[in-house]
Amino acid sequence: MTRPRMAVVSAVLANPHADTESIIAAARAELPELSHQAVYDSLRTLTAAGLLRCFQPAGSLARYEFHVENNHHHVVCRLCGFIADVDCAVGKASCLTPSSDHGFVIETADVIYWGLCPSCSS
Repeated sequence: MTRPRMAVVSAVLANPHADTESIIAAARAELPELSHQAVYDSLRTLTAAGLLRCFQPAGSLARYEFHVENNHHHVVCRLCGFIADVDCAVGKASCLTPSSDHGFVIETADVIYWGLCPSCSS
């Protein structure tokens, strides 16, 4: 593991659901000479290796997290953009089973719940 990758790992651990610019700022706090390209390369490599998960809520930048081995979903505040993890749906969850897989081997279902966080709804 290279120093740039370690700085990116530390940044993602400290900032769950962070976008690339936030990761760059946090990684540079640890490794000031780190280039934008080194962060992008590290994110791509760590994601391809299955160490990071990348997801992108509609209208938002790509976000990164370490929860790669558990299939979970996200809740996003429409006003402030706060993101939190939520476990898979319980009870009847018909939308998680496609009517046709078109020959695909389905691995995950990405579900994003949208609403207002407690701060924005008060």
